Amino acid sequence: MEFSREELIKSVSQQMPAMRWKHTQGVMESAVQLAKRYGADPVKAERAAILHDVAKYWPVKQMESVIRENDLSKDLLFYDKALWHAEVGAFVAKRDYGVEDAEVLDAIKYHTSGRIGMTLMDKVVCLADYIEPGRDFPGVNNIRELANHSLEEGLIAGLDSTISLLVSRRQIIYPLTVLARNDLIKQLEANS
Repeated sequence: MEFSREELIKSVSQQMPAMRWKHTQGVMESAVQLAKRYGADPVKAERAAILHDVAKYWPVKQMESVIRENDLSKDLLFYDKALWHAEVGAFVAKRDYGVEDAEVLDAIKYHTSGRIGMTLMDKVVCLADYIEPGRDFPGVNNIRELANHSLEEGLIAGLDSTISLLVSRRQIIYPLTVLARNDLIKQLEANS
């Protein structure tokens, strides 16, 4: 049985430090605003936002076990552990919180990496994670400004900032992130 909004908030907020819950609340607020602006379902957007970081503070070994034992994307194990919580979170949302809505589950699953063919809900939740009011990193105000006019432009700027950071640190870039960025650019070009 699917949890109510209040039950979700109570359970999820207890699984993370207060600062991360504050971030989650910001993502909830931003996701609802973006959903209303761009025509996505605000209730689904908020639900995905509540759950997007549900597994973020799980021990790495626990996330690895969930990935290995439940036939999740094993290629994730070869990339930064910061990516793991998204797919594990989607799995947990379904298993532990009764979420059956594929749109919500996919938005959770792809909120860190993006993907080719991102849905409206994917875009809303991913971008909300970048621009929530508590975020403070170089370029965030530009991403927020772009988000006021275009989900795609905002996401491209967000993904660019992630890719640039990883390049500057000589870290491996998850290929799906590059593919997502390229696909968003193609979408913009097709619509211009």
